[in-house]
Amino acid sequence: MSLTGLLLGFINIAIVLVVLVLIGAVAQWIMTALGWPPPVMVQKLYMAVVALIALYLLVALLLGIPAIHIIGRAALISSQVA
Repeated sequence: MSLTGLLLGFINIAIVLVVLVLIGAVAQWIMTALGWPPPVMVQKLYMAVVALIALYLLVALLLGIPAIHIIGRAALISSQVA
């Protein structure tokens, strides 16, 4: 695997994690605004799930297992067509 591929993979992992944490923060904000804040245990469980997703993405990057692609998806599809 090239250095560019690793860099794009790490950027992909960072984007997925930021999106997941942002979704969790917005959900917590909405629930708190409605007067039903999520318990601390639920917040910890959500962060544990996000950490497991990050671990899966990292292992997928290093071992070449198929994973979710955000950056480079169009290039992947076009290379399969040719």
